[in-house]
Amino acid sequence: MTDVSPDTLAALAEFDTPTVCNVIELFDVRPRNQGYMDHTIGAVYPKLPPMVGFALTSTFRSMSPPRGGDVYASIDRQLDAMAEVPGPPVIVFQDVDEPTTSATFGEVMCTTYQAYGSVGLITSGTGRDIDQVEALDYPVFTGGTTCSHGYCHILSVNVPVTVGGLPVYPGDLLHGDRNGVTTVPPEIASEVPGACRELMAAEDIVLNYVKGGSPTPDGFREARKESQAVIAALAKRLSGNG
Repeated sequence: MTDVSPDTLAALAEFDTPTVCNVIELFDVRPRNQGYMDHTIGAVYPKLPPMVGFALTSTFRSMSPPRGGDVYASIDRQLDAMAEVPGPPVIVFQDVDEPTTSATFGEVMCTTYQAYGSVGLITSGTGRDIDQVEALDYPVFTGGTTCSHGYCHILSVNVPVTVGGLPVYPGDLLHGDRNGVTTVPPEIASEVPGACRELMAAEDIVLNYVKGGSPTPDGFREARKESQAVIAALAKRLSGNG
């Protein structure tokens, strides 16, 4: 895996997830309809800043009791696995119950994860203790809320999972905010922040024109043409076709 520096992670956190997605498209490293979670996964605390970190994946269920051990015993395995994550961990759960039976997380789990360096949590299931977790300023992304934890237990740790239609592998670089969650290919991660700034400047050509007062259709076309030319040149450079 390509190393991603703390400076790059901090720079990525300066930009919203849609801008990051737009820039990834310009690199032409994957199809435009892949690499991000669908509408079933939403930010519980949309006012928090972007979350950037590396996936620590697990599978989860709560429909029936575990075959042995305490329902929380596997959290120890997650905490041990944090040492294998190449940077700040994002806890990613695939809830294998269909339909979801009860909450994947609550106050105790989120407090524990945060204390061990986790910068966020994503689950295809649901959560609870929403007020208490909000006080932690700990980003969580879920498919909803459920008041009970049922027979919650973790089945496996550091395995490929699918959340929001997106395959997530251990160590994947994730970026998420109120708009959703995307993966960031590590081989381009260091270039993404600078490209975000360039893309935003290109988009400002149109935005500044329409906000400037008395815009006309011809003026809009000219501004859009100028903006598109800058973006096309940026894409050509980033994709290696320049």
